Amino acid sequence: MAQWGAIFSIIAALGGAALLASVHKIDEGHTGVYYRGGALLTSTSGPGFHLMLPFITTYKSVQTTLQTDEVKNVPCGTSGGVMIYFDRIEVVNYLVPSAVYDIVRNFTADYDKALIFNKVHHELNQFCSVHSLQEVYIGLFDQIDENLKLTLQEDLTSMAPGLIIQAVRVTKPNIPESIRRNYELMESEKTKLLISQQTQKVVEKEAETERIKAVIEAEKVAQVAEIKFGQKVMEKETEKKISEIEDGAFLARQKAKADAEFYTAQRTAEANKLKLTPEYLQLMKYKAIAANSKIYFGNDIPHMFVDSAGSPVKASAAVDMVTEQILDLRRSLKTPPLLTQDQESGNDAAASNICDNH
Repeated sequence: MAQWGAIFSIIAALGGAALLASVHKIDEGHTGVYYRGGALLTSTSGPGFHLMLPFITTYKSVQTTLQTDEVKNVPCGTSGGVMIYFDRIEVVNYLVPSAVYDIVRNFTADYDKALIFNKVHHELNQFCSVHSLQEVYIGLFDQIDENLKLTLQEDLTSMAPGLIIQAVRVTKPNIPESIRRNYELMESEKTKLLISQQTQKVVEKEAETERIKAVIEAEKVAQVAEIKFGQKVMEKETEKKISEIEDGAFLARQKAKADAEFYTAQRTAEANKLKLTPEYLQLMKYKAIAANSKIYFGNDIPHMFVDSAGSPVKASAAVDMVTEQILDLRRSLKTPPLLTQDQESGNDAAASNICDNH
């Protein structure tokens, strides 16, 4: 019985060991690949716990998330024969899960050694061999990482589809000490030159600022002068318009006054023409005679007027002569329309004046 117990114990221990050996875990972001007798199996597994044949089947976990491979101390010879070293080159990459089986089958689970580390050495030496130290160390250094990334990705696309290069970071290479000191001196001189250039730019900028300020001040003065001149012009134009209005009003008043006087004189003359009829003049003659303060009686009336020939004329003969002259003037004029009452009064006064004068 003791022997049977020992056998069962041994079997149980072997079964437990086999069970422990068959259970394995794949972490998140990884893909499991399996080998049996050294041969790669076609089956792969994702994250989690899985079972496999104990002691016969083995597995490896391949990372499929973003990872960074560091390539250190990469020698590189320039076209001038100077040997330089890159301390560290970082290649950020990731593997597509669906491409794990093909890449592991072609390049093993340590695919990054063949596809990344060796390719970085090769491509970097290719770059250095066709460029001088000045170009590699200073002139084209900012382009090395981008050129290296494009070259690696181009090769991987044809050799190992599914391996993606995300970025490449290249550190400054180490160069011989004597050359490095020369570059430091050169950079020092460049720094001095840049400082002098910047100082010159500052002086030029200050002068430009002063010039702009002077221009702005001059423009301000010119604008103020222009505004004042415009105000004066507007004031003069306003005064001119006011004077024109006043002159127009004065001219209109004078014209109206002259027209009124002309109209009055014209109407008075027309009234006189209408009123100087023979009957009216006869009446005025008798009124004038009746208004005399002296009346002479007798056969011989005193001489009162002298005609144009110098001979004396009696009063009655003088009145008859004036009346005839007025009638002749009246006949020479056209007969106008009838007079108003005011016009007749004015004509009466005019006829009285004529008779009184004679």
